[in-house]
Amino acid sequence: MKLVLASNNAGKLAELQALFAPLGVELVRQSELGVGEAEEPFRTFVENALAKARHAAAITGLPAIADDAGLCVDAFGGLPGVDTAYYATQFGYEKGDANNVRALLEQMATLDNRRAALVSTLVALRSADDPEPLIAVGRAPGEITRERIGDNGFGFDPVMFLPQFGKTFAQLPTDVKNANSHRGQAARAMLALMRERWLSP
Repeated sequence: MKLVLASNNAGKLAELQALFAPLGVELVRQSELGVGEAEEPFRTFVENALAKARHAAAITGLPAIADDAGLCVDAFGGLPGVDTAYYATQFGYEKGDANNVRALLEQMATLDNRRAALVSTLVALRSADDPEPLIAVGRAPGEITRERIGDNGFGFDPVMFLPQFGKTFAQLPTDVKNANSHRGQAARAMLALMRERWLSP
């Protein structure tokens, strides 16, 4: 089965391709099919993921899958949430992972409550008009470190400390990260839904 991935993020594509390979699902990045970015006007991950998946499915005619993910910081009332990708721009920095991490560490410098969670919401549609989207959520709770630690991964991985491992996501081997990450959890839940709803005889 071929699905269009409603994202142009290479890191996301690589992670999700590895996770979906066992189902025989081939993910094609939307940019390879001439699909531009969808509007994401909503304040929740699920609404934005649904908008992205509908956009990609409508243009390509293919089933689509979209991920909306972000960092939810306890001390900030769950923000930056859906604005995670643009977090640094609120503080005068250019958009980008390194600047997002820099801005977060600066904003949390005086805070003792370091609790946060990386959240991923995956939405899959058989068509743009599918009335029953598959929705899977993954959540990886942890604490924000006071400095970057580790060289693997992307996004907030170097500052997301996981107490159960005593390490940040950026210190974990890829297979361990994928097994425990918010995106890994959401992808496994999505695989189960696809098997049950789309692929069972």
